[in-house]
Formats: sequence, C-alpha cells, structure tokens
Amino acid sequence: MTEANKAIGLMGTRIHLYFKGDQAEKWLAVACDMLKHYEHVFSANSELSQLSALKITAAKEPVVVDPDLYELIKTGRDHSLEPNSFLNIAIGPLVKLWRIGFAEASVPSQHEIHRVLTRLDPADIILDDEQKSVFFAKEGLEIDLGAIAKGYFSDKIMDFFKEKDPVSAMIDIGGNVLVYGESPKKSSYWDVGIQNPFLPRGHCVAKIKVRNQSVVTSGIYERTFEHEGNKYHHIFDSRSGYPVENNIASLTIISDKSIDCDVYTTKLFGLDAKTILQTVNKIEGMDAIVITVDGQLATTSNLREKITLV
Repeated sequence: MTEANKAIGLMGTRIHLYFKGDQAEKWLAVACDMLKHYEHVFSANSELSQLSALKITAAKEPVVVDPDLYELIKTGRDHSLEPNSFLNIAIGPLVKLWRIGFAEASVPSQHEIHRVLTRLDPADIILDDEQKSVFFAKEGLEIDLGAIAKGYFSDKIMDFFKEKDPVSAMIDIGGNVLVYGESPKKSSYWDVGIQNPFLPRGHCVAKIKVRNQSVVTSGIYERTFEHEGNKYHHIFDSRSGYPVENNIASLTIISDKSIDCDVYTTKLFGLDAKTILQTVNKIEGMDAIVITVDGQLATTSNLREKITLV
C-alpha cells in the first residue's frame, strides 16, 4: 500500500489529489490525464474545446458532443429551468460582457446589457438524448458550465478512485473538496475548512467534520472588480444582467455528490439566508452554511454538532 499527493495547474486553478492504497502514483497519473481531457472538452476559454465549438455551429444544426459534456449540459439545463433558480448555464454572453476576473473587466452600458438579456434563455438549448446532440434555437447563445463543472469532474475522478479500492482519497479542485474513507490522520472524519469571505484565501472562519462527502463554497469574494467606488462580483442574476444583490457573502453546501454542491451554491445564492437554510433543510443528505455580509454565520440544523468556529 502506498500514499501519494499530486498538485497540478489546470482549468485556471490549482488541483490537489490524494490517494492512499495500492499503486497510488499510477492512479493519480491516470486522474491527471482524465482532468486534462475534461479541460479539452469543457473549457469555455479555449476555442478548441467542444463547448466553444457549440457557439459556432449549434445554432445552424444539432451538434453531437462527448457523452460527459452532454450529461453536464443536461443536468445544468434542468436546474436552470426550475422556477426561481439563480443557476443559468445559458449565461455565457453576460459573463463575456462583464469579463469579471479578467484584466479587461468593465461595467457594461444598459443598452449592452439589454441586448444580451435576449440571449440568456436556457429553454433555447434543445437536447436530443438519443443522439447526444445540442442545438441552439436562437443565434448568439453560449453555454457557460463554470458554475458546475468542477463538481462534475470531482465526482468522475472519485468514481474512478473508488474502483481502485482506496483506504482514502481526496480531490480539491480550486476549493471544491470531495473526500472518501479515513482521513490522513486515520480518523473516520475529515476536517474541512470554511473560507472566511472577508480575509485572503486560506483563512478559515470554521471547520466542519465530513465523511465521504463534498464541501463547496461560493462567495462574492472569489472574483471581483471595483468601478467608481462600487464593487462587483462574478455571481450574476440573468434576469437583471447585474451581479446578484442580497446580503450573502458566501454559501457553503455539503452533500454526497460534488455536482449537487456546485448546483445548489449557485442555484440558491440569490435568496436570503433564512430561505436558503429552510430550503436546504428539506433536502435529504444536504447541509448548508451561510455567512452574511455583516459577518453572521448560520447553518442547517444537522451541522450544529459538526462545525467548530476558529
């Protein structure tokens, strides 16, 4: 039995992998190859990816895509179409308009925003389950899977790791954490830090104990820029064309599947703290931590014995 760690830079972030079991180095190398494949297929910033190719061709004719890409688009579309969902995989044109997180970020004019709003309807993404094809019912659509892709990749890598019967394994894709088995400290539970949204990355406000679960946090601190005294973040409301406005600084979701964590951190982000916690309390196997802009922290009822403030 061996134990191995690997850190690589992909998808615009740092990825950390851990595996304890037979042939650990070999399985980490395979996992890295899988992640490179996903980047090639899913990247919104590479003109060579299948996802980018859709915006060129899919409004003219249905495009058959990689089964993994199709699965994630379908999952994202389904959640995007639910009433009051703040997840919208058709938000690509709005993300490109603002460019938050890039040097050229700027506040668009109202005219520019209004023009883009007509191209953000996920119902215009037409899917064919039999052919695994994607068709855009309107010109100018662009899919952005950035809100949910990391969770999907994490689940796929962990499914692969589990096939190799590890004692323990961990995947951290830019803060999307998924753990399995005993911790490196040989405990049944892993301690996962919750980022303090008011301090630089690496400063935790709390730690929670999890087992065979994923922990994902979305926050207004992740990508921002300032213009004329106003600060803008990267989590958009596709109805207004502007970043979401509420009192939430960060939202953490804990669940068995990392894709579910990704989906719900975005899907619920535009709601108030009370509504978020009430919603998650009704979802079996899911918990949440909400931190408001005035520094208040609240959790779903199941977490109260598993969280420690630091």
